[in-house]
Amino acid sequence: MAATENTAQEGFTAEEREAMKERAKEVRGTRAKGRAKADGEADLLAKIAEMDDADRALAEGVHALVKKAAPDLAPKTWYGMPAYARDGKVVVFFQSAGKFKARYATLGFNDSAALDDGAMWPTAFALTALTPATESLITTLLTRATS
Repeated sequence: MAATENTAQEGFTAEEREAMKERAKEVRGTRAKGRAKADGEADLLAKIAEMDDADRALAEGVHALVKKAAPDLAPKTWYGMPAYARDGKVVVFFQSAGKFKARYATLGFNDSAALDDGAMWPTAFALTALTPATESLITTLLTRATS
């Protein structure tokens, strides 16, 4: 079996264990330093800079869209990935394809996002390219999520 496969016998993958370590480091850093919004953005931009070219281009585009459509959200990292929070709660996050060796990046929204639509609605979206249509959809989702 491949090392990245997740089975009941194997437990967490190496990538999942690394994400948990990243999250623990983020929590310790926040508590220890009383981190400011500017520090969160610096951490987020550093994580984006580590990504491969395709993921980096998507993450930079998402970052620009969030700053424009939802400037009240605070940039931060969450499990080592770019995220944006309100009152300390992550509203939206970007997960690069390379993080878990997936075939596409993910743009996700947590339950603090106001995307409710009936009894069922999407909270995560596969993202392979930033086109004018996807940028428009992301902007619409961000506006709804933060209203």
